[in-house]
Amino acid sequence: MVDKVNGDVLDFYTTITGDSTGLGKLLEKVPGLSGYMERGRRRDADQLLRDTITARLNDVRLELGTVSHDLARDMAQAVEYAEDLGRADTQLMGLLSKIKDAPQGYAGFFDAIKVKEEDLARLYQFDELMLNYTDQISADVSALKKAVADEGDIRGTIRDLNNDLREANQTFNSRQEVLNKVK
Repeated sequence: MVDKVNGDVLDFYTTITGDSTGLGKLLEKVPGLSGYMERGRRRDADQLLRDTITARLNDVRLELGTVSHDLARDMAQAVEYAEDLGRADTQLMGLLSKIKDAPQGYAGFFDAIKVKEEDLARLYQFDELMLNYTDQISADVSALKKAVADEGDIRGTIRDLNNDLREANQTFNSRQEVLNKVK
């Protein structure tokens, strides 16, 4: 279970938006252009963050496939855990799809969803939680790999993975609810 938020996402955002060239600083002095540039940097930061999360989750999904393959060496285990592993893979694929296809954290002037400045901090908290969930899900898959290799508590480990995936999906759905309320 993920329950903490630290400053990693805001630090990431600060790094992206704080990096400005001499030309960028000059263009920021043009009336109206600085706000436009700031929105562009926010959009870039949001996209980079989502790309990072989806890349990590893709790696986790590949690792989960390896674990499934390892379990398939014993036909009885393959059958016993197939449904639970399938549920985990389905939840992981759904989460990946949601994150990849989600509206960006800051919308442009003509976009359907408008995100106000004060709502961005709430969205960054969701993004931080998603990074934490990504780490937890990766740890769950590693624990599952170990349980399979050591003939440990495979069912309990899969249950933990499914619970964390369900929480991650619910958290991401809450992010969308925030976006829907700030239209």
